[in-house]
Amino acid sequence: MSNAQAFTTSAMPLDQQVVLITGAGRGVGSSIAKAFAHEESALVINYRYSVEAAEELAEAVRARGGRAVAVEADVTDSRAVDAMFRTAQEEFGAPVSTVVNNALVDFSFNGDERQPADEIDFSDFTDQFRGAVGAALNTVQAAMSGFRKIGSGRVINIGSNLVQNPVVPYHDYTAAKAALLSLTRTFAKDLGPSGVRVNMVSGGLLRTTDASSATPEEVFDQIAAQTPLGHVTTPEEFASAVVFFASPASRAVTGQNLVVDNGLVMD
Repeated sequence: MSNAQAFTTSAMPLDQQVVLITGAGRGVGSSIAKAFAHEESALVINYRYSVEAAEELAEAVRARGGRAVAVEADVTDSRAVDAMFRTAQEEFGAPVSTVVNNALVDFSFNGDERQPADEIDFSDFTDQFRGAVGAALNTVQAAMSGFRKIGSGRVINIGSNLVQNPVVPYHDYTAAKAALLSLTRTFAKDLGPSGVRVNMVSGGLLRTTDASSATPEEVFDQIAAQTPLGHVTTPEEFASAVVFFASPASRAVTGQNLVVDNGLVMD
């Protein structure tokens, strides 16, 4: 591939991309999907249980002239992931060019109900590792044939600022996100020669998603008071940063972790 061709594929415009977002039927995944829809990307809206919400989101995108399909798949199952990528190829006639690993194994951010260090079982860790690292491994491996076909690819993993600042010690969740950050960097190193960029966007507590709905209002207010910008990040603000890593503007960026939390953590 010539230098000019490499530049063109790495700088693929968002309106020419097929973007697959895991766990996009609800929560921050839905906000990420809407942000890409605004950029006229074709969307693969992955869900596991939220069929009505995912179908409604896909229909809303299509009603505005966009391209979207909702696809059920358990992203911890490699065979289901492979089938999802085949569905995406058939639907849009082009390979997936960007993967957003957002899906989260069932988890509630409620510090009062978390498992303390002297009680938590290793099975809790394995559940979170399977949902974070295992799912990302499945989607990246399934995407690689398409990435090679188009000469580039973009992987955006969703992390957490709890890795840098475990203000609430969610041991299993935070350990899994730390492992996903490591995978982000090692995959960036290994896949870079194939034109694949791998980055992470890490949020803090978002105001408000399904996962953070159990968080008391006073906790949101306390966190807002600690940030330089004086408020808690919204799902829409977070989604904008995710879109950046898929856009031509980030074509020279890989192996990075962007913390999007209004300055609470400065790493």
